[in-house]
Amino acid sequence: MMAMAEACRAVAARLDRIRLTVHDPVDYGPAFFGFLRARPAVLVPTLTDEQPRILFDAFSQAVPVIASGTGGHLGPNLGVVELTIAAHRVFDSPTDPIIFDTGHQSYVHKILTGRADQFDRMRQEDGLSGYPSRAESEHDWVENSHASTSLSWAEGMAKAFQRQGHDDRTVVAVIGDGALTGGMAWEALNSIAAQPDLPLVIIVNDNGRSYTPTVGGLADRLSAIRTDPHYEDALVRMKKAVTGAPLGKQVYGLMHGVKAGVKDVLVGGPGIFSDLGIKYLGPVDGHNVADLERAFELAKRFGRPVIVHAITVKGKGFAAAENNKEDAFHAVGKIDPTTGQSLGGTSAHTWSGAFSASMVEIGEKRPDVFGITAAMLYPVGLAPFAARHPDRVMDVGIAEQHALTVAAGMATAGLHPVVALYSTFLNRAFDQLLMDVGLHEQGVTVVLDRAGITGTDGASHNGMWDLAICGIVPGLMMAAPRDRAHLESVLWQAIDIDDRPTVIRYSKDPMPETVEVLRTIDEVDVLKEGAPGGVLMVAHGQLCGAAVEAATSLGEEVTVVSPRWALPINPTLVSMARQSRAVVSVEDGLVSQGLGAQLSARLRESAVWTPTCELGVPKQFLAQASRSSIMKRIGLDAPGIAESVNQFLQHI
Repeated sequence: MMAMAEACRAVAARLDRIRLTVHDPVDYGPAFFGFLRARPAVLVPTLTDEQPRILFDAFSQAVPVIASGTGGHLGPNLGVVELTIAAHRVFDSPTDPIIFDTGHQSYVHKILTGRADQFDRMRQEDGLSGYPSRAESEHDWVENSHASTSLSWAEGMAKAFQRQGHDDRTVVAVIGDGALTGGMAWEALNSIAAQPDLPLVIIVNDNGRSYTPTVGGLADRLSAIRTDPHYEDALVRMKKAVTGAPLGKQVYGLMHGVKAGVKDVLVGGPGIFSDLGIKYLGPVDGHNVADLERAFELAKRFGRPVIVHAITVKGKGFAAAENNKEDAFHAVGKIDPTTGQSLGGTSAHTWSGAFSASMVEIGEKRPDVFGITAAMLYPVGLAPFAARHPDRVMDVGIAEQHALTVAAGMATAGLHPVVALYSTFLNRAFDQLLMDVGLHEQGVTVVLDRAGITGTDGASHNGMWDLAICGIVPGLMMAAPRDRAHLESVLWQAIDIDDRPTVIRYSKDPMPETVEVLRTIDEVDVLKEGAPGGVLMVAHGQLCGAAVEAATSLGEEVTVVSPRWALPINPTLVSMARQSRAVVSVEDGLVSQGLGAQLSARLRESAVWTPTCELGVPKQFLAQASRSSIMKRIGLDAPGIAESVNQFLQHI
């Protein structure tokens, strides 16, 4: 907190030197955050025209300090400082809803709407969410944190306002160029174009990146606009050349009438929007508040769907972020606010690292293996594979649905694709997993990073759904590795399977040390030997260690086993259950319809009436907190597991 206080005092002193004035003078005190708190609602509309730049400089210093205290999405927020300031100066939030896609770039918005004093607990239990939150502010309309949804939200809200006669309200959607690679965004654009009277402004935040540099045809078109200076100059030259000649004004009027065509010829990009019938403004310098305000004001006055194309720099104002080629500090842990160096330390033993190393080795021996990811080449660990085999990796952008179906196509034609995603983003591609990969019995391997409880990014990013949704795909095989050796083994096995989908999932937590296997019975590993006829505890993945610890505290009655493949249910587990007093399943996924529920159903189908108890993540949306705190709260740490088993045994 000392670093934050120092930064605030420095910013305040700078503001004092410039003698910042407001229409309604305020005493902002010794610190920048205090100055903001003096205007708890929307601060910026009270400022004079020359002051937004001063605020930008202040935010550029403050936001890295915030990130150094709690971690978070630093690069995206530094890139939208001026954009957010201009939006709040032109539009009347919350009367005019401002919807951020994906929401992780809303820090400046939170500061401007009275939450600056809460940033010391951002992404922590009972603190600020790292995304918009309806519980925090009336200015946060949508708790979106998955990409490509904002345009659908905005269309629905604009349609409702229009239907109710609220003609003075404009809905604003701020969407990044990366999110525009998602098919849902284009479905929404197609629908919006068919409703030309909607008061809807779409701000395209074009920084050339999603997590990593944005890929795809749309990105190429936007890049052409980004780098071409000739459009406006050409129109000015045309006007000067013809207006002085006979009938010159009429000729220029005709030329102005084909303006869109000229723009397409010169820069090749706006046509992707104008062809839809949506008004296009830009490109605009996304770091020039005056230019942004002018474009936003024009768009608001138009009263119909308008796209404002803003060119921004991810990480703007923080040299370490701007110079980071990997992802411009898209998301960071605790960092040094000056150098950008991590303060949290790194572990060589991570699940992502183990997967990454295995993929490099597999790539050398299996030329048919092909890597696919959705804008997460570095986070999921495919970058080393891509460096070694650049022609065998495909980044589809933020388009998980496409990733699964293109993988099905590759498998059909003789390759073995490995699709690496965050667990929470598999939710978006369930239909494709079921109908394209599963129904067609294609040999596609899906590797899910950040499975189970992730914690600090809140409800939307917990990977708690995958076990339940994968369990209803016929034929699918799923593994939840407990340590590095288990992961490597099932990954090599998965790439040899060509007649069904395989899924491997692992935690965000550090990889545990090797879990001792006492013996193996038909691909069921025994981790703790208990008395015959006692309690059978079936543990999966990251929770194997906690299960063994809990079982040890419970005594000699408890046997702990871990199947090499969680799905389909291993018949050996049925035989073991038949000989046991009780069965307890332990998993870090949704307990409803999870692995334990499937095991219980299989036992009933087999006429095994042994009492069962399923321990897992409850069916509720879990707010942000540390993973350890959440696991303790829901009873999935070792003491919680032991207590649940004790209570269960007392009632059978």
